[in-house]
Amino acid sequence: MTIRDKLAKIKPARIARKAAGKVAEAARDETAGGTKNAGPSIPGPSTNAMTNLILADIALRAGGALLRRGVERGLLGNKTGAAKAKKIIRGRTMGETLIGTALARVATRSVPGAIMVGGGLLAKTLYDRRHGKSAKAEGEAAVEAKAKKGEKE
Repeated sequence: MTIRDKLAKIKPARIARKAAGKVAEAARDETAGGTKNAGPSIPGPSTNAMTNLILADIALRAGGALLRRGVERGLLGNKTGAAKAKKIIRGRTMGETLIGTALARVATRSVPGAIMVGGGLLAKTLYDRRHGKSAKAEGEAAVEAKAKKGEKE
């Protein structure tokens, strides 16, 4: 990985941190009864508070998406290699992405949801372990198919 690649990963995270810091500072100012704190104030990109809030939301979501991709690539890269992991991630369908997002939301919004999603993952893991070689072969075939689909795109 070149230095340029490393810097490209770091820059969006810095932007997200800066935006989050500005929003947090604005919130502190609001809770102080509308008076400014003793420290210096950093103006937002816009004079409109709602615009700044929307920009912060976009920056946080983009930072989260980049972090998620990095973690996915890291977990896949341990077994498959970085280039193949990138192709696998690129080869996912919109439906698979939406299902993963929906499951994550269900799991993080309530304890029963976390139990349900965690139980499903546990059941799938136990099923795969019980079926051993056939489950491993199916998984590897699915990964190969995703990598080939990711190469074409």
